[in-house]
Amino acid sequence: MKPGPRLDKFLKEALAIEAQEAKEAGALGFMSRSLVQATLPHRQTPGTIFTRKNGTFTLSIATTIEGGLPYGSIPRLLIAWIATEAVRNKHNQNPCELELGRNLSDFLERIGLDVRGGKRGDITRLREQMRRLFGCFISCTYTDNTLDQGHNLLIADDYQLWWNPKTGQDDLFKSSLTLSKRFYDELIQSPVPVDLRALNALKRSPMALDIYPWLTYRMFYLKRPTRPIPWGALQLQFGANYTRTRDFKAAFLEELRKVTALYSQANVSDTEKGLILKPSPPHIKSGG
Repeated sequence: MKPGPRLDKFLKEALAIEAQEAKEAGALGFMSRSLVQATLPHRQTPGTIFTRKNGTFTLSIATTIEGGLPYGSIPRLLIAWIATEAVRNKHNQNPCELELGRNLSDFLERIGLDVRGGKRGDITRLREQMRRLFGCFISCTYTDNTLDQGHNLLIADDYQLWWNPKTGQDDLFKSSLTLSKRFYDELIQSPVPVDLRALNALKRSPMALDIYPWLTYRMFYLKRPTRPIPWGALQLQFGANYTRTRDFKAAFLEELRKVTALYSQANVSDTEKGLILKPSPPHIKSGG
């Protein structure tokens, strides 16, 4: 049976990524390490505080913004764009200051979204998720039997986003973002390299956008096979909104298949007890 149009397009993208290094293709990007170790909500989440755990690491996100916490694919794509721009601009005079492109169409294209308005269009969704992301407060803590350690992050100290839908062009005039010094320093000191083409191919799935950078990060340092990573632990890290671990496991494995179609050299196997990672060639072989 022939693959459908969407699967056929996905497989072609996977082959193109395998055929050309990210740096050579101009597609070398980066992600925040803290937001790879534990992740944002996948869906609209009630309340003003959200927590995810990864072993001794806990990520908590709080907001006072009307509407709630950031969620879904768009904040993940935004963070990848922010991290990539921060690394690229680190030698600039004001490296914490980022420009968001000449206009809205340009910026949407740069993060892999469509220039569509309306209630469900990417323009409307982008504006809402920007408000939520730039208005939240992130707390990262590490706790074991002997030590409590943590740090707090704001992504942006200031942001100015000009929206003008009445012109018919939806231009975003002189929009800018000033990263907080602490978040900027984290991005520069320990960015996680990713292939931006892979993020674009996976952009319809928040979980796949979480699994891919996590897998590239783990494989970069992995020297020996892991013990089975329990499904319950992975659920706390990647899918806290699932009430049953078996439902999370099925969803995770489905998204993992998409990731390994793009990162075919990733040596992973699933067992009843959990996921096993084995040493593999890194997907990104060099940094910035």
